[in-house]
Amino acid sequence: MSLAQVHSRAQLGIQAPSVRVEVHTAGGLPATQIVGLPEAAVREARDRVRVAILSAAFDYPSRRITVNLAPAELPKEGGRYDLAIALGILAATGQLPAGGLADCEFLGELSLSGRLRPVTGVLPALLAAREAGRRAVVPTCNAAEASLLEDVDVHVADHLGAVCGWLRGETSLPRPAEVAGARPVSSPDSPDLADVRGQPLARRALELAAAGGHHLLFNGPPGSGKTMLAERLPGILPPLQPHERIEVVALRSVAGLAPAEVMTACRPFRHPHHSASAVAMVGGGSHPQPGEISLADHGVLFLDELPEFSRHVLESLREPLESGHIVIARAAQRVSFPARFQLVAAMNPCPCGYAGDGSSRCHCTPAQIRHYRAKLSGPLLDRLDLVVQVPAVDLAALLGPAAARGESSAQVRARVVVARELAMQRAGTVNAGLAGTALDRCCALAAADRGWLTRAMQQLGLSARSYHRILRLARTIADLEPCETLQRSHLAEAIGYRWR
Repeated sequence: MSLAQVHSRAQLGIQAPSVRVEVHTAGGLPATQIVGLPEAAVREARDRVRVAILSAAFDYPSRRITVNLAPAELPKEGGRYDLAIALGILAATGQLPAGGLADCEFLGELSLSGRLRPVTGVLPALLAAREAGRRAVVPTCNAAEASLLEDVDVHVADHLGAVCGWLRGETSLPRPAEVAGARPVSSPDSPDLADVRGQPLARRALELAAAGGHHLLFNGPPGSGKTMLAERLPGILPPLQPHERIEVVALRSVAGLAPAEVMTACRPFRHPHHSASAVAMVGGGSHPQPGEISLADHGVLFLDELPEFSRHVLESLREPLESGHIVIARAAQRVSFPARFQLVAAMNPCPCGYAGDGSSRCHCTPAQIRHYRAKLSGPLLDRLDLVVQVPAVDLAALLGPAAARGESSAQVRARVVVARELAMQRAGTVNAGLAGTALDRCCALAAADRGWLTRAMQQLGLSARSYHRILRLARTIADLEPCETLQRSHLAEAIGYRWR
């Protein structure tokens, strides 16, 4: 037959729209033309495919070949369509049976030898193929990623010839789980909270942040352990749920990270430098890619030296902190990435870092300190549930015996897991995500406590957003006890963590 159709998938954020590769051969001068809004890497596929077909011992037709990537209005990028184009050409020239192509989708970039190279965004493509009721064939290099989905009919291949033999019924293709090394190795243990000496208030705030999914800011002089504390937050968070891990792996795959980073089983911990741009932080580009906030999805985004970040970068975090996703709009497309991250930030009290530590080392003027702190806007600080002063480490605690160390991450994580399970059973979300009627129901107050909280907020000049965040944090404090109803002591502790 002179016309063949092969199914493949594009990449649009973490979505995978269907692409139908239509190949037509006709008489005329030998030429290959690819249409359907292809970018340069897709147009170059005609040369890669031609040599790969010849390397696989097939004939490349000396005819006029037209390859249409439908729908035409969807931009096509990368080498992910190489395998589908090659199979379409072979089917259109009768070298392959076309019957096996209808219920299968193909992804893979071809090398000149015919070997299949890995592509990005395999996991979203396989999820879409499952919804469409089709099988899928992906490169062997993507087997570890594909092995996460046990209910998808997917095969892996390392060469164009192996795929052709499978379509002819001559050979079989392995499943992802049958490939050596496809299953991810357990991630190394996170740093232990027992390494932190002293700082009981900061440790308490870290536990509250983990139990309720709250955003946290550490404020203290250099060397007080702010970074050390932040790095230990992933170690006290509950393990990733299966659906969370699939989303995390999909985002890492779309971003084109190394396979070892893609398949890690631990919660993300992203630590961008303060020179990062707004595009690096929230995502973007001509072909939108996820930024740091999306790569920290279901994990932790740590911003050290918070006032040193660009004001534009910090303000771009305000909407994702509330909504849990980021929308990147371009002229040709509009892409949404999840961004349910937990923000942990650290800052010094002044430009030199030593204001208020009692050492008389600070020579910053009041105007310099005000200018330094004014880099953080009120709306951004209002979105932080816990603001904790981290004093200089007490030498007696630092140099004391090892037996005087605090609780380990495993001990704290056990309490965090129980508190999170209470929250999920009560409202189906962590306490930081409570809103609307769920917030009113889960954080109901006695009349006397409501009046006390109202007076406290008026005296402190707190906003309506602060009111709701105080209730959510108080709910987490109660869950850690555990206590079914909110008490005034829970409200008082929650108010103590507000920035003033």
